[in-house]
Amino acid sequence: MTKKVVIIGCVWPEPKSSAAGSRMLQIIKLFLSGNYSITFATATSKTENAFDLSTLGIPEVAIQLNDSSFDDFIKSKNPDIVLFDRFLTEEQFGWRVAENCPNALRLLDTEDLHGLRKARELALKANEINAKKYLANDTSKREIASIYRCDLSLIISEAEMKLLENYFKVNTNLLHYLPFLLEPISEEAFEILPDFNSRANFITIGNFFHKPNYQSVVYLKEVIWPGIRKQLPKAELHIYGAYASQKVTQLHKESEGFLVKGFAESVHDVMQESRVCLAPLQFGAGLKGKLIDAMQNGTPAVMSSIAAEGMFGVLEPNGIIADDPDEFITKAVELYTNKMTWKAKQQNGFQIINNRFDKVQFETHFINVINDLTANLPNHREHNFTGQMLQHQSLQSTKFMSKWIELKNK
Repeated sequence: MTKKVVIIGCVWPEPKSSAAGSRMLQIIKLFLSGNYSITFATATSKTENAFDLSTLGIPEVAIQLNDSSFDDFIKSKNPDIVLFDRFLTEEQFGWRVAENCPNALRLLDTEDLHGLRKARELALKANEINAKKYLANDTSKREIASIYRCDLSLIISEAEMKLLENYFKVNTNLLHYLPFLLEPISEEAFEILPDFNSRANFITIGNFFHKPNYQSVVYLKEVIWPGIRKQLPKAELHIYGAYASQKVTQLHKESEGFLVKGFAESVHDVMQESRVCLAPLQFGAGLKGKLIDAMQNGTPAVMSSIAAEGMFGVLEPNGIIADDPDEFITKAVELYTNKMTWKAKQQNGFQIINNRFDKVQFETHFINVINDLTANLPNHREHNFTGQMLQHQSLQSTKFMSKWIELKNK
């Protein structure tokens, strides 16, 4: 019998707009490879950049927040697995799934650790380097509670696995490392990429709904780019990203070579035209899609340590890691002008994609873990008393608040 998965999306997947959209599509294809039947449901409005899941034979269902119609929907689907897209979705719908489909395996895809990102944002605002004292923020408390309420959480970064295990003391049985799932790059694909001399200019890219991306562009504008431009007066920085608001577009200044280009229909095209990618992220979490895009298209990068976190393992990076702004500027100019260094860093990127993110390394193991959990779910839950406790307390409080809102809206 075909097993059924219901994915409750925080948003519609937009693989051309964000790394989160690419990540969700990778997980969907992973379940399809395991012969699962999938239904995608979300309470958000469909966007023009949303991927058409019907092309994969996946039904798309609109659901409502704080509405008992979801109970009827989830019971009619009677899924074997429910995947929550980020902890906010689990907070809204987790108690309804637990109440109406108690035997369904509850998975949480964290995308990245929102509490870690919040801690770093708070540290940045306080002009502090170490974010440790901010880790116990309200977002972290909500997110860790969600992890405990679920049967398994998918963690995209090894660094975040370590943080959850060592700092937050989450049982490893509740966590599963699942990074980006990519196709390896062939030798033939290497050879047809534009070479050093065929490329020009710098690039940065990222969805502007994501606060770290906007802050990074402001940092480039005010701190990094003037220093690079002074040494390379003919170079330009091309800024791409979906949902560029007026506060983003007003940063555009042709006389400074600081060009806000907006949405890129093909990230591959714009990356392959560029010589160096800049990623001076000052806060954030997870794995950075812009660095994956850069590596896949042979574009070395200069990045902050936050941007690089969890990406390279023991391998050499596809560029240079620098946090000091003067060092960042110096290394960016060096990478842009030194052909030998550029080619070496490009080769590093290919090795990273093929050795750390080849989807074949992860697919079979993930499906086996899911099948084992499904077969032994009662025993697995018995060993998660904290989750049972939080499920009981949270279910009651969230349930009655949701019912109150539902009645209020009638």
